[in-house]
Amino acid sequence: MRAFVDQGSVAVVAEVRWPGGTWSRAYGVRNLESKEATTPDDQVFIASITKSMTAVSVMKLVEDGLIGLDDPVNGILDSFTNVLKPPGPITVRQLLGHTSGMRTFRDATEKTDADVPSVIAEDITTQRALELTAQLPWEARDVGSFRYSDSGYMALGQLVEKLRGRPFTEVLREDVIDPLKLEDTALDQAAAAEPGVIRGYITYGGERLDVTESPGVLGSPAYGAISTMSDINDFYAALFRGDLLSKDSLREMTKTEAFPLYGLGLWKWNQDCDDKHRFGGTGGFWTYRTASVASTDGQYQATMTLIPPPMPAPVEDPRTDDKFNLWDDQMVSALQETLDRLCP
Repeated sequence: MRAFVDQGSVAVVAEVRWPGGTWSRAYGVRNLESKEATTPDDQVFIASITKSMTAVSVMKLVEDGLIGLDDPVNGILDSFTNVLKPPGPITVRQLLGHTSGMRTFRDATEKTDADVPSVIAEDITTQRALELTAQLPWEARDVGSFRYSDSGYMALGQLVEKLRGRPFTEVLREDVIDPLKLEDTALDQAAAAEPGVIRGYITYGGERLDVTESPGVLGSPAYGAISTMSDINDFYAALFRGDLLSKDSLREMTKTEAFPLYGLGLWKWNQDCDDKHRFGGTGGFWTYRTASVASTDGQYQATMTLIPPPMPAPVEDPRTDDKFNLWDDQMVSALQETLDRLCP
Protein backbone atom coordinates (compact mmCIF):
# COMPACT_ATOMS: atom_id res chain seq x y z
CA MET A 1 0.00 0.00 0.00
CA ARG A 2 2.84 2.39 0.86
CA ALA A 3 4.49 1.54 -2.45
CA PHE A 4 1.36 2.62 -4.34
CA VAL A 5 1.33 5.97 -2.55
CA ASP A 6 5.06 6.37 -3.19
CA GLN A 7 4.21 6.08 -6.90
CA GLY A 8 1.92 9.09 -6.60
CA SER A 9 -1.45 7.50 -5.88
CA VAL A 10 -4.02 9.74 -4.22
CA ALA A 11 -4.92 7.08 -1.65
CA VAL A 12 -5.06 3.36 -0.99
CA VAL A 13 -7.35 1.68 1.55
CA ALA A 14 -7.66 -1.96 2.56
CA GLU A 15 -9.25 -4.33 5.04
CA VAL A 16 -8.40 -7.98 5.75
CA ARG A 17 -10.46 -10.36 7.88
CA TRP A 18 -9.76 -13.81 9.25
CA PRO A 19 -11.23 -15.84 12.14
CA GLY A 20 -8.75 -14.27 14.56
CA GLY A 21 -9.38 -10.64 13.76
CA THR A 22 -9.55 -7.71 11.36
CA TRP A 23 -6.78 -5.48 9.98
CA SER A 24 -7.35 -2.23 8.09
CA ARG A 25 -5.17 0.63 6.87
CA ALA A 26 -5.41 3.79 4.80
CA TYR A 27 -2.65 5.83 3.18
CA GLY A 28 -2.83 9.06 1.25
CA VAL A 29 -5.47 11.77 1.21
CA ARG A 30 -9.20 11.93 0.70
CA ASN A 31 -9.00 15.13 -1.28
CA LEU A 32 -6.06 16.66 -3.16
CA GLU A 33 -7.40 20.15 -2.49
CA SER A 34 -7.78 19.93 1.30
CA LYS A 35 -5.09 17.24 1.81
CA GLU A 36 -7.35 15.68 4.46
CA ALA A 37 -6.02 12.25 5.40
CA THR A 38 -8.03 9.28 4.21
CA THR A 39 -9.34 6.61 6.61
CA PRO A 40 -10.09 2.88 6.18
CA ASP A 41 -13.80 3.69 6.43
CA ASP A 42 -13.91 6.11 3.51
CA GLN A 43 -16.19 5.34 0.57
CA VAL A 44 -14.97 4.59 -2.95
CA PHE A 45 -16.48 3.72 -6.31
CA ILE A 46 -16.26 -0.09 -6.52
CA ALA A 47 -16.97 -0.36 -10.27
CA SER A 48 -17.48 -3.94 -11.47
CA ILE A 49 -17.56 -5.47 -8.01
CA THR A 50 -21.16 -4.29 -8.35
CA LYS A 51 -21.65 -7.21 -10.75
CA SER A 52 -21.40 -9.68 -7.87
CA MET A 53 -24.27 -7.87 -6.14
CA THR A 54 -26.31 -7.73 -9.33
CA ALA A 55 -25.75 -11.47 -9.76
CA VAL A 56 -27.35 -12.02 -6.34
CA SER A 57 -30.51 -10.19 -7.42
CA VAL A 58 -30.61 -12.21 -10.65
CA MET A 59 -30.15 -15.51 -8.79
CA LYS A 60 -33.01 -14.51 -6.49
CA LEU A 61 -35.23 -14.26 -9.60
CA VAL A 62 -34.27 -17.86 -10.32
CA GLU A 63 -34.88 -18.98 -6.73
CA ASP A 64 -38.31 -17.33 -6.77
CA GLY A 65 -39.24 -19.19 -9.95
CA LEU A 66 -39.60 -16.04 -12.06
CA ILE A 67 -37.13 -17.33 -14.66
CA GLY A 68 -34.77 -20.26 -15.11
CA LEU A 69 -31.02 -19.91 -15.20
CA ASP A 70 -30.93 -21.50 -18.64
CA ASP A 71 -34.05 -19.75 -19.94
CA PRO A 72 -33.60 -17.26 -22.79
CA VAL A 73 -34.33 -13.60 -22.12
CA ASN A 74 -35.13 -12.79 -25.77
CA GLY A 75 -38.89 -12.87 -25.37
CA ILE A 76 -38.85 -11.01 -22.05
CA LEU A 77 -36.74 -7.93 -22.67
CA ASP A 78 -37.99 -5.32 -25.12
CA SER A 79 -34.40 -4.29 -25.83
CA PHE A 80 -33.72 -7.75 -27.27
CA THR A 81 -36.55 -7.24 -29.76
CA ASN A 82 -36.49 -3.54 -30.53
CA VAL A 83 -32.83 -2.60 -30.12
CA LEU A 84 -30.44 -5.55 -30.15
CA LYS A 85 -30.12 -8.24 -32.77
CA PRO A 86 -29.04 -11.37 -30.90
CA PRO A 87 -27.94 -14.22 -33.17
CA GLY A 88 -30.10 -16.71 -31.25
CA PRO A 89 -31.49 -17.50 -27.79
CA ILE A 90 -29.44 -15.84 -25.04
CA THR A 91 -29.84 -17.25 -21.55
CA VAL A 92 -29.59 -15.76 -18.08
CA ARG A 93 -26.54 -17.94 -17.40
CA GLN A 94 -24.77 -16.64 -20.49
CA LEU A 95 -25.34 -13.02 -19.50
CA LEU A 96 -24.14 -13.65 -15.94
CA GLY A 97 -21.04 -15.53 -17.10
CA HIS A 98 -20.09 -13.21 -20.00
CA THR A 99 -20.60 -16.01 -22.52
CA SER A 100 -23.47 -14.43 -24.48
CA GLY A 101 -21.08 -13.18 -27.16
CA MET A 102 -22.42 -9.66 -26.63
CA ARG A 103 -19.74 -7.02 -26.88
CA THR A 104 -19.46 -4.17 -24.43
CA PHE A 105 -20.99 -0.82 -25.37
CA ARG A 106 -17.67 0.91 -24.70
CA ASP A 107 -16.39 -0.55 -27.98
CA ALA A 108 -19.10 1.17 -30.03
CA THR A 109 -17.10 4.23 -30.98
CA GLU A 110 -13.45 5.06 -31.34
CA LYS A 111 -12.48 7.74 -28.85
CA THR A 112 -9.81 10.42 -29.15
CA ASP A 113 -8.44 12.79 -26.53
CA ALA A 114 -10.91 15.42 -27.75
CA ASP A 115 -13.76 13.10 -26.68
CA VAL A 116 -12.70 12.91 -23.02
CA PRO A 117 -15.01 15.74 -21.79
CA SER A 118 -18.05 14.18 -23.49
CA VAL A 119 -17.22 10.73 -22.11
CA ILE A 120 -17.06 12.17 -18.60
CA ALA A 121 -20.31 14.10 -18.99
CA GLU A 122 -22.41 11.44 -20.75
CA ASP A 123 -25.17 9.80 -18.71
CA ILE A 124 -25.15 6.16 -19.84
CA THR A 125 -28.47 4.56 -18.93
CA THR A 126 -29.01 0.84 -19.41
CA GLN A 127 -31.06 1.57 -22.51
CA ARG A 128 -28.44 3.90 -23.97
CA ALA A 129 -25.74 1.29 -23.32
CA LEU A 130 -27.70 -1.34 -25.22
CA GLU A 131 -28.40 1.09 -28.07
CA LEU A 132 -24.63 1.59 -28.40
CA THR A 133 -24.12 -2.17 -28.21
CA ALA A 134 -26.53 -2.60 -31.12
CA GLN A 135 -24.00 -0.79 -33.31
CA LEU A 136 -21.53 -3.64 -32.81
CA PRO A 137 -21.51 -7.05 -34.49
CA TRP A 138 -22.96 -9.96 -32.50
CA GLU A 139 -21.92 -13.19 -34.18
CA ALA A 140 -23.39 -16.63 -33.51
CA ARG A 141 -19.88 -18.08 -33.33
CA ASP A 142 -19.13 -15.89 -30.29
CA VAL A 143 -22.01 -17.25 -28.22
CA GLY A 144 -20.65 -19.62 -25.59
CA SER A 145 -17.17 -18.06 -25.52
CA PHE A 146 -16.05 -15.76 -22.72
CA ARG A 147 -16.22 -12.08 -23.67
CA TYR A 148 -16.36 -9.67 -20.72
CA SER A 149 -19.27 -7.31 -21.33
CA ASP A 150 -20.72 -4.49 -19.27
CA SER A 151 -23.63 -4.56 -21.72
CA GLY A 152 -24.62 -8.04 -20.58
CA TYR A 153 -25.09 -6.75 -17.05
CA MET A 154 -27.02 -3.75 -18.34
CA ALA A 155 -29.43 -6.27 -19.87
CA LEU A 156 -29.58 -8.15 -16.55
CA GLY A 157 -30.51 -4.90 -14.83
CA GLN A 158 -33.41 -4.58 -17.23
CA LEU A 159 -34.37 -8.18 -16.52
CA VAL A 160 -34.51 -7.50 -12.78
CA GLU A 161 -36.67 -4.43 -13.36
CA LYS A 162 -39.02 -6.27 -15.73
CA LEU A 163 -39.59 -9.29 -13.48
CA ARG A 164 -39.75 -7.38 -10.19
CA GLY A 165 -41.69 -4.41 -11.54
CA ARG A 166 -39.47 -1.95 -9.67
CA PRO A 167 -36.31 0.07 -10.40
CA PHE A 168 -33.11 -1.95 -10.26
CA THR A 169 -31.62 0.17 -7.49
CA GLU A 170 -34.64 -0.50 -5.24
CA VAL A 171 -34.40 -4.24 -5.84
CA LEU A 172 -30.66 -4.37 -5.14
CA ARG A 173 -31.18 -2.44 -1.93
CA GLU A 174 -33.88 -4.87 -0.86
CA ASP A 175 -31.89 -7.97 -1.87
CA VAL A 176 -28.42 -7.02 -0.63
CA ILE A 177 -27.87 -3.64 1.00
CA ASP A 178 -30.68 -3.54 3.58
CA PRO A 179 -30.55 -7.20 4.75
CA LEU A 180 -26.81 -6.92 5.40
CA LYS A 181 -27.08 -3.39 6.82
CA LEU A 182 -24.46 -2.08 4.43
CA GLU A 183 -24.91 1.47 5.63
CA ASP A 184 -22.00 2.84 3.59
CA THR A 185 -23.06 1.28 0.28
CA ALA A 186 -25.10 3.43 -2.07
CA LEU A 187 -26.30 3.55 -5.67
CA ASP A 188 -27.71 7.07 -5.98
CA GLN A 189 -25.89 9.99 -7.56
CA ALA A 190 -26.13 12.14 -4.44
CA ALA A 191 -23.79 9.74 -2.64
CA ALA A 192 -20.85 10.93 -4.76
CA ALA A 193 -20.93 14.32 -3.04
CA GLU A 194 -20.67 12.96 0.50
CA PRO A 195 -17.60 14.14 2.43
CA GLY A 196 -16.46 10.57 3.18
CA VAL A 197 -15.94 9.71 -0.51
CA ILE A 198 -12.31 9.71 -1.64
CA ARG A 199 -12.12 12.01 -4.65
CA GLY A 200 -11.00 10.72 -8.05
CA TYR A 201 -8.97 12.71 -10.57
CA ILE A 202 -7.64 12.62 -14.11
CA THR A 203 -5.26 14.86 -16.03
CA TYR A 204 -6.68 16.41 -19.18
CA GLY A 205 -5.01 19.04 -21.31
CA GLY A 206 -2.29 19.37 -18.69
CA GLU A 207 -4.79 20.22 -15.93
CA ARG A 208 -6.05 18.17 -13.01
CA LEU A 209 -9.79 17.48 -13.06
CA ASP A 210 -11.92 16.16 -10.21
CA VAL A 211 -14.35 13.76 -11.94
CA THR A 212 -15.82 12.12 -8.83
CA GLU A 213 -19.34 13.32 -9.52
CA SER A 214 -19.50 12.43 -13.20
CA PRO A 215 -22.98 11.24 -14.23
CA GLY A 216 -23.84 7.89 -15.73
CA VAL A 217 -22.03 5.69 -13.21
CA LEU A 218 -23.95 5.33 -9.97
CA GLY A 219 -26.97 3.04 -10.18
CA SER A 220 -25.63 0.97 -13.06
CA PRO A 221 -26.10 -2.81 -12.67
CA ALA A 222 -22.67 -3.26 -14.24
CA TYR A 223 -20.55 -0.91 -12.12
CA GLY A 224 -22.74 1.53 -10.19
CA ALA A 225 -22.11 1.22 -6.43
CA ILE A 226 -20.17 3.25 -3.89
CA SER A 227 -19.00 1.29 -0.85
CA THR A 228 -16.29 0.75 1.76
CA MET A 229 -13.75 -2.00 2.32
CA SER A 230 -15.75 -3.17 5.34
CA ASP A 231 -19.06 -3.31 3.47
CA ILE A 232 -17.52 -5.23 0.57
CA ASN A 233 -16.05 -7.77 2.98
CA ASP A 234 -19.43 -7.99 4.73
CA PHE A 235 -21.07 -8.71 1.40
CA TYR A 236 -18.74 -11.52 0.29
CA ALA A 237 -18.71 -13.04 3.80
CA ALA A 238 -22.52 -13.13 3.85
CA LEU A 239 -22.69 -14.48 0.31
CA PHE A 240 -20.42 -17.43 1.06
CA ARG A 241 -21.99 -18.11 4.46
CA GLY A 242 -25.26 -18.66 2.63
CA ASP A 243 -27.02 -15.62 4.10
CA LEU A 244 -28.15 -14.29 0.72
CA LEU A 245 -28.67 -17.32 -1.53
CA SER A 246 -29.24 -21.05 -1.34
CA LYS A 247 -26.44 -23.62 -1.59
CA ASP A 248 -27.68 -24.55 -5.06
CA SER A 249 -27.41 -20.94 -6.22
CA LEU A 250 -23.91 -20.59 -4.78
CA ARG A 251 -22.91 -23.82 -6.50
CA GLU A 252 -24.05 -22.37 -9.83
CA MET A 253 -22.31 -19.06 -9.22
CA THR A 254 -18.97 -20.74 -8.50
CA LYS A 255 -19.05 -23.09 -11.49
CA THR A 256 -16.40 -22.12 -14.05
CA GLU A 257 -17.14 -24.55 -16.85
CA ALA A 258 -17.26 -22.12 -19.78
CA PHE A 259 -14.22 -20.14 -18.63
CA PRO A 260 -11.89 -21.40 -15.88
CA LEU A 261 -11.44 -18.01 -14.19
CA TYR A 262 -15.04 -16.72 -14.04
CA GLY A 263 -18.29 -18.10 -12.68
CA LEU A 264 -21.54 -16.13 -12.52
CA GLY A 265 -20.66 -12.64 -11.30
CA LEU A 266 -17.51 -13.92 -9.59
CA TRP A 267 -13.83 -14.12 -10.50
CA LYS A 268 -11.96 -17.23 -9.33
CA TRP A 269 -8.46 -17.63 -7.88
CA ASN A 270 -6.40 -20.52 -6.55
CA GLN A 271 -5.35 -20.60 -2.92
CA ASP A 272 -2.28 -22.18 -1.34
CA CYS A 273 -4.11 -23.47 1.74
CA ASP A 274 -5.78 -26.47 0.09
CA ASP A 275 -7.35 -27.57 -3.16
CA LYS A 276 -10.27 -25.14 -2.82
CA HIS A 277 -10.51 -21.72 -4.45
CA ARG A 278 -11.26 -18.14 -3.57
CA PHE A 279 -13.78 -15.97 -5.35
CA GLY A 280 -14.56 -12.28 -5.48
CA GLY A 281 -14.43 -9.35 -7.83
CA THR A 282 -12.32 -6.68 -9.45
CA GLY A 283 -13.37 -3.36 -10.85
CA GLY A 284 -11.91 -0.16 -12.12
CA PHE A 285 -12.46 3.22 -13.68
CA TRP A 286 -9.84 5.76 -14.67
CA THR A 287 -10.08 7.00 -11.07
CA TYR A 288 -10.59 3.93 -8.86
CA ARG A 289 -9.20 0.37 -8.90
CA THR A 290 -10.67 -2.22 -6.51
CA ALA A 291 -10.00 -5.91 -5.85
CA SER A 292 -11.73 -8.22 -3.37
CA VAL A 293 -10.86 -11.86 -2.63
CA ALA A 294 -12.84 -14.17 -0.32
CA SER A 295 -12.80 -17.78 0.83
CA THR A 296 -15.85 -19.91 0.16
CA ASP A 297 -16.31 -20.72 3.86
CA GLY A 298 -17.15 -17.09 4.60
CA GLN A 299 -14.26 -16.69 7.07
CA TYR A 300 -11.52 -14.91 5.09
CA GLN A 301 -11.88 -11.71 3.08
CA ALA A 302 -9.43 -9.12 1.78
CA THR A 303 -10.33 -5.95 -0.14
CA MET A 304 -8.24 -3.06 -1.43
CA THR A 305 -8.96 0.10 -3.40
CA LEU A 306 -6.31 2.19 -5.11
CA ILE A 307 -7.09 5.76 -6.18
CA PRO A 308 -4.52 6.37 -8.94
CA PRO A 309 -2.61 9.61 -9.36
CA PRO A 310 -4.26 12.04 -11.77
CA MET A 311 -3.32 10.36 -15.05
CA PRO A 312 -4.22 11.04 -18.67
CA ALA A 313 -7.25 9.09 -19.90
CA PRO A 314 -6.22 6.00 -21.89
CA VAL A 315 -7.47 7.64 -25.09
CA GLU A 316 -4.86 10.37 -24.49
CA ASP A 317 -2.08 8.03 -23.42
CA PRO A 318 -2.37 4.23 -24.01
CA ARG A 319 0.29 3.65 -21.35
CA THR A 320 -2.33 4.50 -18.73
CA ASP A 321 -4.12 1.19 -19.36
CA ASP A 322 -0.84 -0.68 -18.98
CA LYS A 323 -0.29 0.95 -15.61
CA PHE A 324 -3.83 0.15 -14.48
CA ASN A 325 -3.45 -3.51 -15.47
CA LEU A 326 -0.16 -3.74 -13.59
CA TRP A 327 -1.64 -2.21 -10.45
CA ASP A 328 -4.72 -4.46 -10.64
CA ASP A 329 -2.48 -7.53 -10.79
CA GLN A 330 -0.35 -6.26 -7.93
CA MET A 331 -3.42 -5.66 -5.75
CA VAL A 332 -4.79 -9.15 -6.34
CA SER A 333 -1.38 -10.68 -5.70
CA ALA A 334 -1.02 -8.77 -2.42
CA LEU A 335 -4.47 -9.82 -1.24
CA GLN A 336 -3.87 -13.43 -2.24
CA GLU A 337 -0.48 -13.61 -0.51
CA THR A 338 -1.93 -12.02 2.62
CA LEU A 339 -4.74 -14.58 2.85
CA ASP A 340 -2.33 -17.43 2.08
CA ARG A 341 -0.21 -16.37 5.06
CA LEU A 342 -3.31 -16.40 7.26
CA CYS A 343 -4.24 -19.98 6.35
CA PRO A 344 -4.58 -22.23 9.42
